[in-house]
Amino acid sequence: MPSTSKRSALKRSGSKTPARKTSERVRKNSASKPTSIDLADSIVGAWNTSNRVTIFLLRGLPAELWDAKIPGEPRRSIRMLAAHLHNCRSGWLRTLGAPHGLRVPKRVDRYKVKPRELTAALEVSGADMAALLRFGCEHAGIIPPTPKYAWRNLPLDVGHVLGYFVGHESHHRGQIVLLARQLGHRLPAEVTGGIWDWTKRSKEA
Repeated sequence: MPSTSKRSALKRSGSKTPARKTSERVRKNSASKPTSIDLADSIVGAWNTSNRVTIFLLRGLPAELWDAKIPGEPRRSIRMLAAHLHNCRSGWLRTLGAPHGLRVPKRVDRYKVKPRELTAALEVSGADMAALLRFGCEHAGIIPPTPKYAWRNLPLDVGHVLGYFVGHESHHRGQIVLLARQLGHRLPAEVTGGIWDWTKRSKEA
């Protein structure tokens, strides 16, 4: 703490102590108005970015990796794992969306779907999932339960629904990256780094 003589000198000179400067900054920051964002736009935007990350990863896979067998599960391939992402969306949309009049995308053939066909299908199912989330936002933040929703493993507020599906797809994206390395096709840094560049992916969504 400054001595009495120093405090007097500061007072006469009009200088401010560090404590006064800090308190003024706090008051100034508190007075500034935060930027407002619509919650529905944020929820849907986060999903769209995650969808873009999934598509970005699949587009970065070398062609020879699609039919590669998963170690320990010789009946399954990378193609089947990637197709599961779309088909899972389709199944949930049939359960939670169709009874409310929302569109359900067609499933893809997990054995035969081509990379371009799958990414195109993911564009469609991604938009349909976004519509489901916005529907929930328009109904007090909760997707109304349907008679088809028998499993009841997922709370239907939009925060949980978003987290569930982003978590599910992140899990399988990680599997694909790890499998590519195990199978001798380590993905380039542009791809493995790109799936974490959500700022850039959000601008593409």
